[in-house]
Amino acid sequence: MGNFYYSAKINEKKNKNLKITIIVSQWNNSITSNLLKDTTKTLEKYGIKETNISVINVPGSFELIFAAKKICKSKKPDAIIVIGCIIKGETPHFEFISNSVTNGIKDLNILFETPLIFGVLTTHNLEEAKKRSTGKTNKGREFAISAIEMIKI
Repeated sequence: MGNFYYSAKINEKKNKNLKITIIVSQWNNSITSNLLKDTTKTLEKYGIKETNISVINVPGSFELIFAAKKICKSKKPDAIIVIGCIIKGETPHFEFISNSVTNGIKDLNILFETPLIFGVLTTHNLEEAKKRSTGKTNKGREFAISAIEMIKI
């Protein structure tokens, strides 16, 4: 699996009025808070004003779906980024939650005109989650760039 590279230029001046909502799961907060930091930092780097970035916390990844639906209906931002982290354990809970969240966000992308960016890590263990949420391999950058790109469609 390759790294995500953005090759085209993003026009920061055109992005300054975009409104982005980030919904972040508090479960596995040490991971999701790192993803959130890199996401917001990247959005700001590409011209989105800090005041136009809203952050909503939810208890876990399953709750991302409901919150995203409510925001799509009421706030109508230009894009929504959902951030979560589901780490595989010893029970089938991982599969149930991962599948439900993936399908829930997919369904919202079909139902609404607001692009929803899937920023949920699904990893085998904590080490994988840490790797994907720190340093140069932090996926938050990808979430932010994907949101900006999807708004253009």
